[in-house]
Amino acid sequence: MKVAFCKYESGREAYSLVSDVLDAEDVDQVKELEDEFASYVGADYALATSHGTAALHLAMLALDLKRGDKVVCSVNAHPNVPEVVRHFDAEPIFIDIDAQTYNIDLDKLEEFLEDNKAKKLKAVIVTHIAGQCTDLDRLYRMATIYDVKIVEDASEALGATYKGDKIGSTGADITCFNFSSHLKKNVCNGGMLVSNSQEIIERARLLSSHGMKKAQDSLEYIYDVIDIGFDYSMSQLDAAYIRAQIQEMDKSLERIKEIAVMYNKAFEGVDHITIPYAHNDEHPYSLYIIKVDKNRDSFALELKKEGVEVGLHYIPLHFLSYYKNKYALKVNNFPIALKIYQKVMSLPIYASMQDKEVQFVIDKVKAVASTRV
Repeated sequence: MKVAFCKYESGREAYSLVSDVLDAEDVDQVKELEDEFASYVGADYALATSHGTAALHLAMLALDLKRGDKVVCSVNAHPNVPEVVRHFDAEPIFIDIDAQTYNIDLDKLEEFLEDNKAKKLKAVIVTHIAGQCTDLDRLYRMATIYDVKIVEDASEALGATYKGDKIGSTGADITCFNFSSHLKKNVCNGGMLVSNSQEIIERARLLSSHGMKKAQDSLEYIYDVIDIGFDYSMSQLDAAYIRAQIQEMDKSLERIKEIAVMYNKAFEGVDHITIPYAHNDEHPYSLYIIKVDKNRDSFALELKKEGVEVGLHYIPLHFLSYYKNKYALKVNNFPIALKIYQKVMSLPIYASMQDKEVQFVIDKVKAVASTRV
């Protein structure tokens, strides 16, 4: 047997909606997806994009990011987070992480904001690792005090909640989703930018289509360009497929939590393994991240030989050559991220996993752990 790290899933509804596109049915799948997604997360506005990275990049455009501006983010994030900042010749500022959740350390973030008032600080991008949220009430208070925008990277938080409200409706200026995220590739690509600000969404929508503006009553081919944008548009086929996924999202999350419970029970007390920390029962376990107390890479290689694929979320950004060289960063600049990075790995977890596959992963992890000394 072999258990993949992730599998894409296609149900009957996905086939039906995709067939509608191929049959040239008169349905705007992108518009339908935007409306359904806004309703699903509880946001006022939603704008579909070609990819999650496109959503993040468009968010920076919508916030009018300029050269020399500073954007704060966790050092434990996918490279697309600082990447979209650097494309504006703006500066990403890295903050160390919380040792339990692996999210941005809010104490260190607040210290930085307090020490760097009015120094071209534009925004904070917060990544929800494994879909588990930081203390958003505190984060939003800090944003008000220090006058910075909050952009939430919800690549792993689709359907996740904070105090009962879905991510995307809790108070961020912009939240960005990715339907084909790091190591969990989908059969299609797509992203979503959501906001409760009409001003932000109108600017984002304008810039998402080359800054083109058309008069409401004019011919379709008459347009003007009033700003510099780009093409961030999602295809009708991608939108149709994703619509079906959103319809099944809550059911999928229920199954994923069932698997997480199975993992938690099986690995509790196993030598050399630490199960994920959950500060409440809202952890969605979109990633199941364990800690291995020693020789993480050899552990992962053994699992691979045994047929279990694993992932890593993430290599700390200050380890990557571009940022390390650009900002003269040292490996010890972020000691918590360094320590965590050396130990963590993500196990397979997705709704279509069968119980026998879950048990296979459990057995193989326990077997490899038993060989550690």
